Amino acid sequence: MKRLAPVAAIVLAAAVGCKRGSPGSSASGAPAAPQAAPASPAAAPATPQAAQPGAAPAGAAAATPPSEAPVKPVPTKLPDVVARVNGEKVESWELEAAVKQAEANAGSSVPADQRDRVYRSILDDVVTYHMLAQEARAEKLTVTPQELDARIKMIRDMFPTEDAFKQALLLRGLTADRLQVQEERGLFYQKLLQAQVDSKVDVPDADVDAFYQQNIDKFKQGDTVHAAHIFFPVAKDATPAQKAEVKKTADDVLKQVKAGGDFGALAKKYSADTTAEQGGDLGFVGKGDLPPDFEAVAFNLKPGQTSDVVELGAGYHIIRVTEKRGPRTAPLAEVRNDVKAFMTQGKRQARLDDFVKQLKSKAKIEVLV
Repeated sequence: MKRLAPVAAIVLAAAVGCKRGSPGSSASGAPAAPQAAPASPAAAPATPQAAQPGAAPAGAAAATPPSEAPVKPVPTKLPDVVARVNGEKVESWELEAAVKQAEANAGSSVPADQRDRVYRSILDDVVTYHMLAQEARAEKLTVTPQELDARIKMIRDMFPTEDAFKQALLLRGLTADRLQVQEERGLFYQKLLQAQVDSKVDVPDADVDAFYQQNIDKFKQGDTVHAAHIFFPVAKDATPAQKAEVKKTADDVLKQVKAGGDFGALAKKYSADTTAEQGGDLGFVGKGDLPPDFEAVAFNLKPGQTSDVVELGAGYHIIRVTEKRGPRTAPLAEVRNDVKAFMTQGKRQARLDDFVKQLKSKAKIEVLV
């Protein structure tokens, strides 16, 4: 999932019409261009701070607007090669794996009447990642074997056993070799993003101050809780035995918490959410910021209290609340970093969109389906 932002970032997102995703899920519209490094489609838990091409499957949720132009049908049986990017093959397994990841993130299959639109949107993302990886190589950026090994190990370590890891690969239509290919491409993309986008985006403090003053009403908050969680994902098509295995892992972790174990350290070790790196911290969240079932648990906990293992959304959660606050206006000193991150992301996405557009204007892209 995308990292759950603190309250300030939520209200900023609401100001521009964005919808916050739920813990352990991804539910935004499919981007015209990649917005983050691709996660392994193998991983039922998403790679930290990553997003699979097409992982935000608009087609898995929203109805096609009546005014939308008809989409060219995508054959039920895909050819081995579905596109070429400057002569480089885009193979059918890449598209299928990305679709499976999208479905896992959405928690539902792609509706039959939207299949063509979803497949074409996700194919466009996969094609774009190929193009960006090619550009990274053209700019002499490199991915070392050590970096790739570390990336694969990070994904492998998200699973309790080797069998669980292999099962996740199988469910995504991947092999170990295909996973290596995808993760190497993701690392190339990350490096290109840093070189061509992140390093060239800046938001001066004066701009942050001005934004806060101009949008002061957006920083008014109702009741909030400071929450953290540990997320144990369950694959959409998991068998009862597989689901029971995940539940047992969660129960074992809860026992460690109740025995005095460090919640943040356990979240870093066991949580499959991108918040794991922050010890599962979700920051202060208000009513309406979280899915109703998650919110019902969090707001019923007292400060310092930890929930039982609860099944919510795409898996099991252990939720802890450390503090509660009444209504107030968040001060600039507290939300400055969130405001700056929000503004930076806007500039970053605009620059990335322009960069992708420029590359596409020069690239030879052949869609073969």
